[in-house]
Amino acid sequence: MAQPTHRFILKWSKMIAPMVLHLAFTREDNLAIPFKAGQFITLHIEGPQKILHRSYSLANAPHQEDNVIEISCAKVEGGIASSLLFGMQPGDSLFASGPYGLFVLKEEHPARYILVATGTGVTPYRSMLGEIKQRLEDLQQKLEVILILGVRHSNELLFKEEFLDFAKKNPRFKFYACYSQEKKAQLEHFERLGHVQDTFTDLNLNVEQDIVYLCGNPNMIDSTFALLTSLGFDRKNIRREKYLFSH
Repeated sequence: MAQPTHRFILKWSKMIAPMVLHLAFTREDNLAIPFKAGQFITLHIEGPQKILHRSYSLANAPHQEDNVIEISCAKVEGGIASSLLFGMQPGDSLFASGPYGLFVLKEEHPARYILVATGTGVTPYRSMLGEIKQRLEDLQQKLEVILILGVRHSNELLFKEEFLDFAKKNPRFKFYACYSQEKKAQLEHFERLGHVQDTFTDLNLNVEQDIVYLCGNPNMIDSTFALLTSLGFDRKNIRREKYLFSH
């Protein structure tokens, strides 16, 4: 069923990395925006010849009292959507529909979730933190969760303090940052050099009990999916959400 389109008002925005803007919107009618952690909204942008549709994962937890939704946008050179979002001021508006998507935590009991992201692909996992906390507190599940975020350089790492704080408060949650182009001589305990897939060698992947989520760069998702299936993972235990950096 198609979701209705609403006008959304920009409440605030801030830079959270050199090329990443984080934005918060409310609906014009100020009604609640029900969604599940991991879903996305689609922006309807007036292009030169037609309405363009650009989708962004929701970055905040559902059921917030202030009816706000948050997204993160990476700057794309010549990109119509990112140029619009980067140019918005509080009070400006746009049209959007949603939420959409099945990239959510299902009712299941794996031994471990491995959440893999590159860049702004980490936003749905930030949205999931509340639900992850509830599952980690269920002692009957004995769930473990590992979040792996890949960026080029350490200054591009998104929500680092939030994830580290969450890991500190929840011992069965681990956060790793992977830098594909970083030259740091000394690394913190959560930092790694290389790509997200390089971390797998230390995780003792279990094809029967692990469920892997992949979100972000399509090349990362395709190569990681191929690697996991070659190791024996069932396709149904690999969930994917590709970010297409279209103009």
